[in-house]
Amino acid sequence: MNLESKIYIAGHRGLVGTALQRSLRDKGFENFVTRTHAELDLTSQAAVEEFFASEKPAYVFLAAAKVGGIHANNTYPAEFIRDNLAIQTNIIHAAYTNDVKRLLFLGSSCIYPRLAPQPMQEAHLLTSELEPTNRPYALAKIAGIEMCWAYNRQYKTQYLAVMPTNLYGPGDNYHPENSHVIPALIRRFHEAKLANAPSVTVWGTGTPKREFMYSEDMADACVYLMNLPDEKFVPLLGQDRNDGLPPLMNIGVGHDLTIRELAEAVAATVGYQGTLEFDSTKPDGTPRKLMNVDRLNAMGWKAKTDMRTGLATAYQDFLASIKQA
Repeated sequence: MNLESKIYIAGHRGLVGTALQRSLRDKGFENFVTRTHAELDLTSQAAVEEFFASEKPAYVFLAAAKVGGIHANNTYPAEFIRDNLAIQTNIIHAAYTNDVKRLLFLGSSCIYPRLAPQPMQEAHLLTSELEPTNRPYALAKIAGIEMCWAYNRQYKTQYLAVMPTNLYGPGDNYHPENSHVIPALIRRFHEAKLANAPSVTVWGTGTPKREFMYSEDMADACVYLMNLPDEKFVPLLGQDRNDGLPPLMNIGVGHDLTIRELAEAVAATVGYQGTLEFDSTKPDGTPRKLMNVDRLNAMGWKAKTDMRTGLATAYQDFLASIKQA
């Protein structure tokens, strides 16, 4: 990407989108085109086509999606598959018809099978059953990967799908019911500290293991990949084949911890002194989801932010968000 290139970040106000924009600005990119949901409904094919025809971005980061944790996925499965299919289909096709040079499609580690070998490699995609609690969302994201692959093969586009592990950081969603695990725990422990609550209950048994990545690291990896020279980028795209690896790259830190360990770390960050209890009647989700990031590391990129530093920054972001509310 040239510093003058016009860059469209779909979902620029979310956790991923804000991190991408900060990372790009830090590297000297300034020519951004963005639209809020009120300004552009990405589920509307006509609206998306009009936007692309008018703005003609050269590069696209497709970070817009309907996202949420286990509760949200279980409560709104229809919206999770419908809205995500519509958003990504509209943007990927409009990128093709308007000659976008490169597109980066952001997915999720839930695309991999529930009982995939650990750590999960890109080759494990579609090798066995998905986790039922987020299957509609996962299937939408898998369809997006396949769409990127199909367009690369048929139209010689340069669309790469990246699968970040579980993310947290500045700009996260701290909704008490529809947020992911780290922001949900930050809010719960903070409120318990203020109320001097003797205990905090966490969903599930606490035994599943999860990998977490600071959002700024994820954004840095995305920009790194989009800036690769053609001789390194094009071989990732599967333009001349429909077997082997899809145009897919894992982004993660390469190590994980249990939900119990995570809860203890968040409690320590917040300064909550009470006890932890686990509600085993609530779903655990997939037993383990650890990304194999050997391919990305071999290309010269590794995550830098440790969990203690990342959680401290995330907590300060939460405190700032409630002051503004």
